[in-house]
Amino acid sequence: MTAPDSSPLMTLTWTDHVTGRQGHLVVDRLVRGVSSGGLRMRAGCTLDEVAGLARGMTMKEALHYNPQSRYIPLGGAKGGIDCDPQDPEAYGVLVRYLRAMRPYIENFWTTGEDLGLTQDLVDRAAAEAGLVSSVQAVYPLLDDEAAARRRLADAFAVEVDGIGLDELVGGCGVAESVLAALDRAGVAYPGTRVAVQGLGTMGGATARFLARAGLTVVAVADVKGTIANPAGLDIDALLAARDAYGTVDRSALRPADRELPDDDAWLSTEAEVLVPAAVSYTIDTVNQARITARWIVEAANMPVLPEAEEMLTARGVTVLPDVVVNSGTNAWWWWTLFGDIGADADEAFAYTRRSMRALVDQTLTRAEADSTTPRAAAHAIVADRLPLISERFGWYQ
Repeated sequence: MTAPDSSPLMTLTWTDHVTGRQGHLVVDRLVRGVSSGGLRMRAGCTLDEVAGLARGMTMKEALHYNPQSRYIPLGGAKGGIDCDPQDPEAYGVLVRYLRAMRPYIENFWTTGEDLGLTQDLVDRAAAEAGLVSSVQAVYPLLDDEAAARRRLADAFAVEVDGIGLDELVGGCGVAESVLAALDRAGVAYPGTRVAVQGLGTMGGATARFLARAGLTVVAVADVKGTIANPAGLDIDALLAARDAYGTVDRSALRPADRELPDDDAWLSTEAEVLVPAAVSYTIDTVNQARITARWIVEAANMPVLPEAEEMLTARGVTVLPDVVVNSGTNAWWWWTLFGDIGADADEAFAYTRRSMRALVDQTLTRAEADSTTPRAAAHAIVADRLPLISERFGWYQ
């Protein structure tokens, strides 16, 4: 058995011949010859960052392994491009990156939207790069490719209150993770306050579901700063006033809403739950001291640095890890494509809620039994499941 912290199967770095910008691909593991992991674009993206995300994808896939499901977890992978997605040259860089990665995407790397990129943009660039689909490597594993592709396309066409189902399902999973933790602790939803960093796809959907569950979202942060209201923000109004990058038009704020220019103001907001849903490496050993919340729920990938998590744990703050919390988006793609669920919002939300609640409960139960953190418990669950997947499908076959 290969240890869960072993080296990735493949790493590569690409340099754009036009701009000199670099992109990376890390394939951590293959299952049935295929890996899964999104493509992010941000200034400063590094190979180490992508490698960590790829390892996280291996874990997310393994955590959702259910021998009775049609969806069989894939291996983990990740792509990353060191470029500001709002740069005028970004789209050209994206197309050239995908063109360079075409042999991998055609054969063993399924990818999609991540930080800085929407699925629509990935799809458009993939077509321009000559790809059939960003997930075409998985097609040979499907029982009925045409029906599966039609089902996924239909699911992406579903809207709820004018918002795409694909934009909502990840936030549904994050919100259910929060609710599961509150239920285990016997904490009522009304009166529980939440601060969310990032009001893009994941953060916006999470805030939406938590507000509708009866929690009070008292702060949200975007690139312009933090918007706060101790009595609660009008989340629907803020979502309607955001642009494609999750930045809120301040003219939509109510008189009681306050603008806090400090980028980290959301951290010290008086709230029981913090949801970092934007960039990685947000909470460090210095700013963690400002946190008074009881739970940090990682909607973003790797937002809490390991050293900071140790300090938070020592102070009694519970960190629900990204590999559990934000795994619902990836799983929804495959539940839908493989046919565990159909192209229906109610079915998707119900299945996501059941799956995420079961996973959070299992993680927290393991953490209590082992007297460890939820992250260590999730890693232990992965360590248990990887050999089962390997015995059934082989390591790289």
